[in-house]
Amino acid sequence: MGAGKSTVGRMLAGRLGMDFVDLDEVIEAAAEMSVEGIFHAEGEEGFRGREAEALKGELETGGKVLACGGGVVNREENVRLLTEACSVFYLRISAETAIRRLGGTTGRPLLQGVDMAWDVRELMDEREGRYVRAAHEVIEADDMTPEQVVEEIIARWPG
Repeated sequence: MGAGKSTVGRMLAGRLGMDFVDLDEVIEAAAEMSVEGIFHAEGEEGFRGREAEALKGELETGGKVLACGGGVVNREENVRLLTEACSVFYLRISAETAIRRLGGTTGRPLLQGVDMAWDVRELMDEREGRYVRAAHEVIEADDMTPEQVVEEIIARWPG
């Protein structure tokens, strides 16, 4: 959520000569609607089911940089699949950085409350432990440019 997963993922894939896949884009293409539309039509559980299936499919083929939505860690099965199938880098940023990067408006379904800043803090606090458990490496990305994050990931890349 505002950490730069898609931006960094695209840049990293380019540097490594790999394909880049944004899991939310895979889900949207399969559903033929936006993430927001899926949440509206099917609720969070419906979206999370689609997300789990898309994740399984993408991990079967491997050999790519995969950016997952922040809620992918909400299902333990997803965490298990990720930690067993690939190297997971958690781009940790503060709630303040996330709020600044997201700006005042967002199409994110879980940030539709009256106080977006409060919602961001709550979601980040709720997910932090899961992110850390899922990650092989934690990148403190608060004060880093996307280019610096890519360099840090490459420096820590296994093998």
